[in-house]
Amino acid sequence: KGMLALALTFQWTTEQSGTYLILFSASDALFWFFPIILGYTAGKRFGGNPFTAMVIGGALVHPLILTAFENGQKADALGLDFLGIPVTLLNYSSSVIPIIFSAWLCSILERRLNAWLPSAIKNFFTPLLCLMVITPVTFLLVGPLSTWISELIAAGYLWLYQAVPAFAGAVMGGFWQIFVMFGLHWGLVPLCINNFTVLGYDTMIPLLMPAIMAQVGAALGVFLCERDAQKKVVAGSEALTSLFGITEPAVYGVNLPRKYPFVIACISGALGATIIGYAQTKVYSFGLPSIFTFMQTIPSTGIDFTVWASVIGGVIAIGCAFVGTVMLHFITAKRQPAQGAPQEKTPEVITPPEQGGICSPMTGEIVPLIHVADTTFASGLLGKGIAILPSVGEVRSPVAGRIASLFATLHAIGIESDDGVEILIHVGIDTVKLDGKFFSAHVNVGDKVNTGDRLISFDIPAIREAGFDLTTPVLISNSDDFTDVLPHGTAQISAGEPLLSIIR
Repeated sequence: KGMLALALTFQWTTEQSGTYLILFSASDALFWFFPIILGYTAGKRFGGNPFTAMVIGGALVHPLILTAFENGQKADALGLDFLGIPVTLLNYSSSVIPIIFSAWLCSILERRLNAWLPSAIKNFFTPLLCLMVITPVTFLLVGPLSTWISELIAAGYLWLYQAVPAFAGAVMGGFWQIFVMFGLHWGLVPLCINNFTVLGYDTMIPLLMPAIMAQVGAALGVFLCERDAQKKVVAGSEALTSLFGITEPAVYGVNLPRKYPFVIACISGALGATIIGYAQTKVYSFGLPSIFTFMQTIPSTGIDFTVWASVIGGVIAIGCAFVGTVMLHFITAKRQPAQGAPQEKTPEVITPPEQGGICSPMTGEIVPLIHVADTTFASGLLGKGIAILPSVGEVRSPVAGRIASLFATLHAIGIESDDGVEILIHVGIDTVKLDGKFFSAHVNVGDKVNTGDRLISFDIPAIREAGFDLTTPVLISNSDDFTDVLPHGTAQISAGEPLLSIIR
């Protein structure tokens, strides 16, 4: 949409041309049919059948419903009813909150029906009954109520933004990546989409673009200063990826582990977003904040001050982050020799298994922690470590110690070693939703265990068939008590082999 807006501005095409219509359809399809796409993701998130939620989303944007809505705008139009109950028709295309509420209600009803219905018929009757109940409820109650609430939220955000736009820009530009780390950004994303639905434009996405560009600048600074050839390649490639709005690799793989590039990027993002907030720049099409956001800020009247403000804010963000990262690198590099040659001290390394290190609790394939799909694990918030994609459905004790915790759903277990290392083993991603199904525990909380003792068994084929990722993070929960936690560089590993070294 941004490129099409640019093409219209420079009169390279017209809104009536076939080229424009086809490309606009491709750019607008995701946004127009968003309830269907969101139905799948929301259904999966709430632990229900995502395809049932997709069908409900499809009903919201079905041509018959949209036609009825258009006809209902006429003065002499007759109202619709469902079993005698009046239906308030709305245009649900591009809507967010109605399908989220519907998917949540559908998941609750689905769990109840699966518990009540015999297994021989529930695969057919559960989706049928969910559609027959939730679809009318959506049109009669959830849709009108949630849409009204979404309009209030959009109006409230717009009022706050107009009251202190520069301050709003500083907050969003500075804290956006922190929101992402803690998963708080998902509560703000619907506001952007609601703004498009209610207002026809959005003021939040322009404020997020400097936060993205700042991470690019910081990663480029690391690329320039890094001496290790492999790390230099990683920093360069992930900076390029971040240009297109995918910042997780740069944040978790480059900037955040080094701390100061991430902090500098947050400050730089706040500076750039302050300028954009002051100019009250808007975007007129939905898309990830990225280098293409500049084109999305072009209004129908052509390039104006707000567009140039977005360019200036983005350049300031990427420039300040780059310069700040490079300068701080050289400042810290100069200070270290000035401190004098310190006495050589060899850190105490606990190498498994002879000195009480961490052995692998599983047989499988090593996966770097930053590649785990759940950002809670990938960010290191729960501790440093590694992940394993298991090929054998067993968890064995990686140390000698005691069982500190065992989740009721049996998908995760905590072990405290005899020398004070706290280990969390979390089998799979989101497997808590299985509620213990396909898992068996062989120990209890407080039990003493030796290295190699069997702790948990699980059914790999059944869990995969249920649609869950079996990537298993193995984390040192008290990583802050140690100098570092270093994984061993092997692609394949067997249970009992060295996995992690603890540097005290």
